[in-house]
Amino acid sequence: MLITRADKEQEVKNLTDKIAKSKGAFVVDFKGMKVEQVTNLRKKLHTSESEMKVVRNTLAKRALKDHPAVDKALATSLKGTNALVFSYGEVNATAKVLADFAKDVEVLQIKTGIMDGEAMDSAKINFLATLPGKDQLRAQFLGVLNAPGSKLARCINEYVKKLGGEDAAAPQA
Repeated sequence: MLITRADKEQEVKNLTDKIAKSKGAFVVDFKGMKVEQVTNLRKKLHTSESEMKVVRNTLAKRALKDHPAVDKALATSLKGTNALVFSYGEVNATAKVLADFAKDVEVLQIKTGIMDGEAMDSAKINFLATLPGKDQLRAQFLGVLNAPGSKLARCINEYVKKLGGEDAAAPQA
């Protein structure tokens, strides 16, 4: 299938827009994966507000030129059969999906990534995948804030029971 110059320019523009919108990006090598495995990975990435795009390396390099930090982090990895994974939500959720999928499907290789302008190798990406998500961190933080108040309430309740017996601590109907 021949791709015209206009198609290539449109593809570069689309990639540039995706890079600009994303909070993080990853380069993965999917050589050897079956079609149903790629489809399954795309579905899992979609649930974590991410998108996988199979790209020609030359077009990807042209799109990266507009984003110097991303270009510096990703361009050297664009050799062979690659796909770019764009993370529009929580980057660690995308990293977790990729790391978990790479454990099950060993032919998937996570080459490199970028988050907040910082390049990440596969070890950093795997570490990022172990971190809790934003919602889980919020729940943990609220638990920490709530703990002293609930401990105080239990302590006062026990003190009231000791002073006046069980009837004093029970709410009046």
